[in-house]
Amino acid sequence: MVRRSTVDRSPQPDLYSTGYDPGTGTQQARNGKRPRSGSGWRGAGGRWLVWTFRVVVWAVLLIIGYRGVMAIVLNETPPSKTPPAPAATADSGFPVQGASAYALAFGQVYLNASPATATQRASELAPFLPPGTPDQQLGWNGGGSLNLQSEQVADVRVQDAQHAVVTLLARVNGNMMELGVPVYAAAGGLGISGQPAWLPAPKPAVQPAPPAVNTDSAAESELMGQLPDFFKAYASGDQSTLGRFLAPGTSVTGLGGTVMFGSVTGVTAPAGGDVRHIVATVVWEVPGATAKGTRAANTTANLEMTYALTIERQHGTWYVQSIAPSTQAAGQP
Repeated sequence: MVRRSTVDRSPQPDLYSTGYDPGTGTQQARNGKRPRSGSGWRGAGGRWLVWTFRVVVWAVLLIIGYRGVMAIVLNETPPSKTPPAPAATADSGFPVQGASAYALAFGQVYLNASPATATQRASELAPFLPPGTPDQQLGWNGGGSLNLQSEQVADVRVQDAQHAVVTLLARVNGNMMELGVPVYAAAGGLGISGQPAWLPAPKPAVQPAPPAVNTDSAAESELMGQLPDFFKAYASGDQSTLGRFLAPGTSVTGLGGTVMFGSVTGVTAPAGGDVRHIVATVVWEVPGATAKGTRAANTTANLEMTYALTIERQHGTWYVQSIAPSTQAAGQP
């Protein structure tokens, strides 16, 4: 019986293509060529990828090293996530209210000066100054006179827990000015730490002309007939009378008779709507002594003032919702 061998005609693995010896389990070189090692990164393409990766890594390391060296050389510090400390304010521990009152008391003495009362002025200044201060008049030469008409605190600029400058807005010899007063605080006490500084008064601010507004002449004419009665009640403060002119839910105190109604000289009302924001100009008569020796002799003092009112129309009549000082000049709604 003849045996027939079966030939394996399936594709053979690569290990035979390089001369694999099944007897020894080793891979032989074919045609004198050295076998390739590994199953990946075949040929020159694999080596180029490896070298490209190495170049990128070295470039990153060089950049990081360069930035670190430059930061040391230039004394750079990384940005902090903590916000910078705010400038010193009243929360720094400086006694703002006490220093304000102290500066006002100092201003009463400092901004009043006369040769006839120079000794008294020096003695009144002494408690504000450090002991042994050689200049007892704090810069005044003893001539002329200073007359303080009014003063008030305009600003307090705190430098730290012990130092601040209190700015007084004052009228001296009929002129408005500001006085910067350096105040020192320590151990619960206060003192003037140096000579004050005379500063300019606030400059005038000119308000730009408001945009043109369409006015309602019919409503203005109607209001000129209704508002005098309202302002009479507003001057007296009589709630029962005043309530007749107020919109439901509105409360107005009134002036309690401190002035008397003179007249309504003008009303400006914009057009449109049952609720309007209007401006009314009123003349008040101020009770008091009459003027004598002038053209206005034996007459009372009159003051013309401007009010902003919000009015609401109900059942053919205007009612007042609110009354306040006006930020606009007369004739501007």
